[in-house]
Amino acid sequence: MKSITLLLLLSPMLAQAQGVVYRCPGPPVLYTDALSAKEAEAKGCKSIEGAPVSVLQAPRRAAPAAMGAPQAQPATPASGNRVEPQLQKQRDNERRQVLETELRQAEARLAELQREYQGGNPERRGDERNYAKYQERVAELKAAIGRQESDVAALKRELSKL
Repeated sequence: MKSITLLLLLSPMLAQAQGVVYRCPGPPVLYTDALSAKEAEAKGCKSIEGAPVSVLQAPRRAAPAAMGAPQAQPATPASGNRVEPQLQKQRDNERRQVLETELRQAEARLAELQREYQGGNPERRGDERNYAKYQERVAELKAAIGRQESDVAALKRELSKL
């Protein structure tokens, strides 16, 4: 009798320790235990205490060998992980060409951004009658220039490794 009384007294605390699960409306419907009672009420969420919760496991995928699929052949010769020198040289040249192309494009975008930025005083557009909107665009341009400069530096580092 004493254990039942103790269990009844502790059950609200155990439920609180586990957290209340809320069902929040809207597309998509959200089930969460990460909200406080006030947040849940503000968002129109309802607690689902006492409702059974079902957890479905995703079906396991069979291994390709078990499904009878042929095994893919490795791209390297059977003599270990070595690649023929000619093939490796060709791959390196293709990689260098791709990196050089990306570098030219990144430098062109950087030059365009710097031209538009004009040292921190870009021309105001017609839709920027509000000075705050103009300042926001200037800040975005400055951030874009910083990102583009780091992209150019990264591409140059990659090219120097080759």
